[in-house]
Amino acid sequence: MSGPEPRYDRRAASRVLAALARPGLGAPPVLPPPRRVEYTCAALQSEPGSHLTLSQRLYLERFMRPCRADQVTSATHRIAWTDSDGIPNTGHYRVGGLGAIVPIAMRETVLTLWHALQADTALAQRISELTPRDEAVLEGTTTDHEPFEIFRVGIEAAGRALAQHALLARWTPYRTPAEFAVGMRDSGIYGAVATRWFWELQASSYRRGMIAVRLTTQPDGTVRYSAETVATLRAMKDMTIEDAHRVMRRATHTEGLTVAEAITKYHDELDLISRQYALLPPGTRPACLAAMPHQLDGEHYSILPVVIDTFTEVFTRIVDRVTVAEVAADTGSDTAELAAEDQVFYVPDMTCKHCIRTITGVLESMSVGVQDIDLNSKRVVAEFRSPRNRHRVFEALRDSGYNPTAATPATSESAV
Repeated sequence: MSGPEPRYDRRAASRVLAALARPGLGAPPVLPPPRRVEYTCAALQSEPGSHLTLSQRLYLERFMRPCRADQVTSATHRIAWTDSDGIPNTGHYRVGGLGAIVPIAMRETVLTLWHALQADTALAQRISELTPRDEAVLEGTTTDHEPFEIFRVGIEAAGRALAQHALLARWTPYRTPAEFAVGMRDSGIYGAVATRWFWELQASSYRRGMIAVRLTTQPDGTVRYSAETVATLRAMKDMTIEDAHRVMRRATHTEGLTVAEAITKYHDELDLISRQYALLPPGTRPACLAAMPHQLDGEHYSILPVVIDTFTEVFTRIVDRVTVAEVAADTGSDTAELAAEDQVFYVPDMTCKHCIRTITGVLESMSVGVQDIDLNSKRVVAEFRSPRNRHRVFEALRDSGYNPTAATPATSESAV
């Protein structure tokens, strides 16, 4: 017998997750040993007369209306490195800020908390005891469905928020990575991200090394979003919700489809603007599920402060255990020949059909044919002309927010 039909209910889904997390979210974190991380670095190439790259400008114009270019801060450099789990990563920093250490230490913090989550057998037991009704709510409301994956994504989102806001560090009172992390927590910036941003804006702008935020310092030394930032984020979120509603109205009213049929037919379009927003009641402005408050056993509880407190504590300890060093990138030559296996590469963060379209488009725009691209294995087979040609394609993919690597990912679920 099949279980209940998926049911869209954001508050109910948030309550299910809060009940799972409240007894404890993750085993005690085990800090990694001190580590030296080598990274390669490349300056972002902005368009003539602009401080934005081509990828940043296109994303701004297509998905960030009504935000203006002058409201966006861009990274100056992109870095690439391999984390302690053996997974290739890319990140960004801005000259005059806190440097490459923030995205690298952030990633190690995320891994540490992921490992602690995996080691929490009590949490696993509570998840296994969820009722079919609770599972139906998570399936109908969330993107990832499985509680463990939802918590993993939440931890990663906290890390992204830290590294992305570090692009603004020079305009804050905080002068070290640890000070900045504590200041972010004490200023309530994570709560602002959870309530004012929308998911795709954070994920896509993070991958491109850009942030549409201005920070103002308060008399008590904390920072806040400027009034203009708050208004712009609200307008972007409202427009995203309206885009999603417009797609759903067209499908269900004009075309006469059911909601399930509409989601299936317009999966790719709704995937960009959030399937969940398409199902929101009119006039509703959603917040992150982790930010919703609940009364559990007579006590006030919200997941977000718990995650952020733990994240900040672990980051401030790990950042002192990590040293970073820039190394030269191997770009290859234009005349060297490629072996057959060199035509194969992997994109650990290729997660949907939209990613496939983007990656294929980048390669074809550079006159590189795509022989095969597989979402499950993250494997791409392309017709590179030389090692240098492959290097240039990899750089273009990184500018589009992806992390190509010639090596097989350790595990697809560990990839960012």
